[in-house]
Amino acid sequence: MSKERLYLFDTTLRDGAQTQGVQFSADEKHQIAAVLDDLGLDYIEGGWPGANPTDTTFFAAPPKTRATFTAFGMTKRAGRSAENDDVLAAVMNAGTSAVCLVGKAHDFHVTDALGITLEENVENLSASFAHIKAQGREGLFDAEHFFDGYKANPDYALQCIHATYDTGARWIVLCDTNGGTLPHEIAEIVTAVIASGIPGENVAIHTHNDTENAVAGSLAAVLAGARQIQGTLNGLGERCGNANLTTLIPTLLLKEPFASRFETGVSRDALKGLRKASRMLDDILNRVPAKQAPYVGASAFAHKSGLHASAIAKNPATYEHVDPATVGNSRIVPMSNQAGQSNLRARLAEAGMSVEQGHPALPRIVARIKEREAQGYSYDTAQASFELLAREELGILPEFFEVKRYRVTVERRKNKRNQMVSLSEAVVVTKVNGKKVLNVSESLGEDGSDQGPVNALSRALAKDLGPYQAIIDDMRLVDFKVRITNGGTEAVTRVIIDSEDGQGRRWSTVGVSANIVDASFGALVDAINWKLIRDRAEA
Repeated sequence: MSKERLYLFDTTLRDGAQTQGVQFSADEKHQIAAVLDDLGLDYIEGGWPGANPTDTTFFAAPPKTRATFTAFGMTKRAGRSAENDDVLAAVMNAGTSAVCLVGKAHDFHVTDALGITLEENVENLSASFAHIKAQGREGLFDAEHFFDGYKANPDYALQCIHATYDTGARWIVLCDTNGGTLPHEIAEIVTAVIASGIPGENVAIHTHNDTENAVAGSLAAVLAGARQIQGTLNGLGERCGNANLTTLIPTLLLKEPFASRFETGVSRDALKGLRKASRMLDDILNRVPAKQAPYVGASAFAHKSGLHASAIAKNPATYEHVDPATVGNSRIVPMSNQAGQSNLRARLAEAGMSVEQGHPALPRIVARIKEREAQGYSYDTAQASFELLAREELGILPEFFEVKRYRVTVERRKNKRNQMVSLSEAVVVTKVNGKKVLNVSESLGEDGSDQGPVNALSRALAKDLGPYQAIIDDMRLVDFKVRITNGGTEAVTRVIIDSEDGQGRRWSTVGVSANIVDASFGALVDAINWKLIRDRAEA
């Protein structure tokens, strides 16, 4: 039996750009568009030409994509013809083969937000899509607030979408703009839309995540007959975000009944790049990836319980719904004070240390982990530091360098503009191959601002490690988390540092001390040692 085609429409560059704190440059839009195209998306919506300088620049030199590159705008305004509306003209002049126009499908928004009659709104819709069709373009009607509009006045909501379908719109995009419609309601209303005479092959779904149901609502729409899904990478979007394509895509390819009923433009090979695409977007936005994100998160296939890890070692299907490798992810068996020896041996094996059952170091490792976690350490979230601890107990931890001493100073002073500024400076003395090296580094960023004492320490420590320098040059600190583990005068600080290298590997290390700088330095030293071990440096 042949599969039905399901189309994927990405709006990361337009709707995703409405996320609070997100601002894409034109160059970043090109980067993201290339990754989306490599995944196999059918449509990539680039933005609103003429709405802002970035989108205008982006559409002036659009990316060359296999996917249908789409411009977004709004329907013509009342009192103007489609040919003479300058806002619509800016969208049409972008020259894209597909044009998505937003228009009202809720009577309340027509009368109260637009301030026009219901009849005028229908005329605006009809004329706009007749104009698109006359220009030989593919038209998509973004029926804003459709589900709320249908619930309030179904006859008028249907009149609006039929007006655009009858005048040439290829896709009728049913939007749950406020994100409040539940999956069972979406299924019922999509069914009613198709029964009204608009074929499912022309129906698209666009959901928002305000009730944490955007993915479920999209899947419900597909089962009811819609054949295009709109969403964003990592669920970016206004307020709580849009339907997350990072979750939807693997669900469609790997889960029933979707996997056997539908085909998309995303191949199984391309699916293996999903986690990398997700991380790329987070890197561009300088955001910490969501660890518990389905499929692509660092914790998506993490098994902390000793009971779970024991079962996983026998058969991963016991606690994993898909193979992590299918989406470019990997299994993690974290270490914590809940760990048993089965958990420990599985984790050691993943780190490349095959230790036989009954090895005398195993109980020592477990005991040491429990002792140190009682002191404030957390090996659950710091896998690299755990590996170093285990290697030490197993007697296979190489000594690449020794830190003889370090010092950090923070100075607060006025600059030449009479502004109070701070400057951190670090001195680190290391011993490598019998030779002492003193390194000094400041913490000024590219913008001239102070990036803090930990940044100064990191730079000084990694400034000159002799024969190991080439290995660590591609390292960078990507996240820094501080927690006070107990209060009062005996407060202990735990620092977790996330590092990344040029190969895209990310690892976490932990440091604990009453002094936040000392805790940070311990985590920094661990990060470098882990990198040297993984890149097979010779001690």
